[in-house]
Amino acid sequence: MKKGVKISLLLLLILGMFSFSKDFILPIPQGFPQPYIPNDNQLTNSRVELGKKLFFDTMMSRDSTVSCATCHIPQFAFTDRLKKGIGIRNQEVSRNTPTLTNVAYQNQFLLDGVNPSLVAQVMVPIHEPNEFDFHVLLIAERMKKDEEYVQLCKDAYNSEPNPFAITHAIASFERTIISGNSPYDKYHFQGDSMALNESEKKGMKLFFNKLYCTECHSGFNFTNQSLSNNGLYLNYPDSGRIRLSGLEKDRAIFKVPTLRNIAVTYPYMHDGSFATLSDVITHYSSGGNPHPNKSKFIKPFSLSNQEQKDLIAFLYSLTDSTFIVD
Repeated sequence: MKKGVKISLLLLLILGMFSFSKDFILPIPQGFPQPYIPNDNQLTNSRVELGKKLFFDTMMSRDSTVSCATCHIPQFAFTDRLKKGIGIRNQEVSRNTPTLTNVAYQNQFLLDGVNPSLVAQVMVPIHEPNEFDFHVLLIAERMKKDEEYVQLCKDAYNSEPNPFAITHAIASFERTIISGNSPYDKYHFQGDSMALNESEKKGMKLFFNKLYCTECHSGFNFTNQSLSNNGLYLNYPDSGRIRLSGLEKDRAIFKVPTLRNIAVTYPYMHDGSFATLSDVITHYSSGGNPHPNKSKFIKPFSLSNQEQKDLIAFLYSLTDSTFIVD
């Protein structure tokens, strides 16, 4: 083979490697750590593409009327703005829909943290009678009749449609749902001193210095990922984490949620009982109800009307407008 031909073939090979790269480049916002990605499910373009298609596909439910995106709506930071989600046959689910903002950084799932895996979490709405009321094996059978799904599964996991491909692909897509470009991020991580106005800066001082907010809502994602009771009720209709452990110390214990994109994720609390941030602040300023498991950090405090406005202004600054429109 002539030297010129060898060089041309080598160049084509190199260009092909770049053109058909399978790796998915996950953009990490400034100030954020790298999320944990399991070795058996590293992000690739085909896995994310398959997961995204499944996430928005109503064939995931028994009667093909609801999808993951029915409750996790992108423009609402992957929530639905309902007190409690609505599943198949217009049935109400038992809890408020949590945001998927930065779910890649979470280490426990469902609102009471009883599920330890993002992959396993995918199975919950599929099999839940009030959500998809279906079976993952039947979803796979539907996918086998669709040439695009068959090819995507082959590209992503070198397999036919099956439960592994379904759950791992959706988890892959969900790990790409990362938000870190709010006005607060621009101010704190990106060095833009003009990103927050004076009211937001005063609210930030209240949040970080005067109040107990950061005892639970700390770190880059504004949650310490703990499980806690915030004194919402004296007697909780929802028993919380005790359903897993059977221990009284876990009664009415729920995950501390992220505060990111909080301007668009109302209503608040695990049952959607508070419509506004003013309602939330009123609850915490009262010190909450004296539930036996209430966190020691839930203590009464007093804010002037202006201080409450400043605090809410700061909380709104945690919302990433680019995230909710992209």
